[in-house]
Amino acid sequence: MVATALYLSLKTRYNEEIHLKVEMFLKTYGTSKPTRYTFSEIKKITRRFKDKLGQGGFGSVYKGELPNGVPVAIKMLENSNGEGQEFINEVATIGRIHHTNIVRLLGFCSEGTRRAIIYEFMPKDSLEKYIFSGNYIVPRELLAPEKMLDIALGIARGIEYLHQGCNQRILHLDIKPHNILLDYSFNPKISDFGLAKLCARDQSIITLTAARGTMGYIAPELYSRNFGGISYKSDVYSFGMLVLEMVSGRRNSDPSIGIQNQVYLPEWIYEKVMTGEELVLTLEVTPEEQEKARQLAIVALWCIQWNPRNRPSMTKVINMLLGSLQDLQMPPKPFVPSDNRRAP
Repeated sequence: MVATALYLSLKTRYNEEIHLKVEMFLKTYGTSKPTRYTFSEIKKITRRFKDKLGQGGFGSVYKGELPNGVPVAIKMLENSNGEGQEFINEVATIGRIHHTNIVRLLGFCSEGTRRAIIYEFMPKDSLEKYIFSGNYIVPRELLAPEKMLDIALGIARGIEYLHQGCNQRILHLDIKPHNILLDYSFNPKISDFGLAKLCARDQSIITLTAARGTMGYIAPELYSRNFGGISYKSDVYSFGMLVLEMVSGRRNSDPSIGIQNQVYLPEWIYEKVMTGEELVLTLEVTPEEQEKARQLAIVALWCIQWNPRNRPSMTKVINMLLGSLQDLQMPPKPFVPSDNRRAP
């Protein structure tokens, strides 16, 4: 009984400290923040959490409708051990920015231990659903090479804006297909800024106490400083992995494949590019479409170089995607550190 009472007392004090931390942030954040809703209003917007859209790393997402009829997605932050930091990260980053390839934050709720983020509703769900269509009742035909290129360009422009277009540089640190949402026209929008890091635009290297992100998309330098410093190039790496998955229709780390038979996705794609083999095996495509897939693959292979200095900036990535295949140099083999070949 004493232990239980002590636990409840400590938990209450801990929750109060987090609440004060969040309120202090909101107070200093300024008047430009999105609309603040009460938890009672959130329940009305979601019709008492009737329509669950999915589960994310920090909580559940529900469909709702604002009083003016605008459809929205509401993320309820649950069971979080981030001391309110993921809520602060989301509001501090996308609360003030507007870009066609970044999901809009329309409001939030912070009431006691309850916290929610309200986004614009993305009707086509996440990119993950279309890349790995074997796991969903979704035709992969929707991701023809031309559309892949459009989506890759949209994501690249969104990341470039985060890195170069804001008052402070924003490192997303969790770029992956699940966090790319699609609107009615299949335009991609970057979402889920719970792990994001703000830094000065002229700050080249940042410090983190622990690796952030999702296995398979985390840049090597987040695991070990031997590979270089953590910077905006870490997002470039994650983008490269995402593009490789989109081109191949395969996960970069697939637990369903036996360890003995597993071929690392970047190496598999590199060999196909080198030998001129077809990359898009799940669709019937024209020679022109194969060229687009090859272009995407080469750009992605540059993005996942082990040494961050050898990866292109997102501005350079956009230029490479808009340019011609003939202008692209073949990068070094993935995951073989190379100091003498920099991004073209």
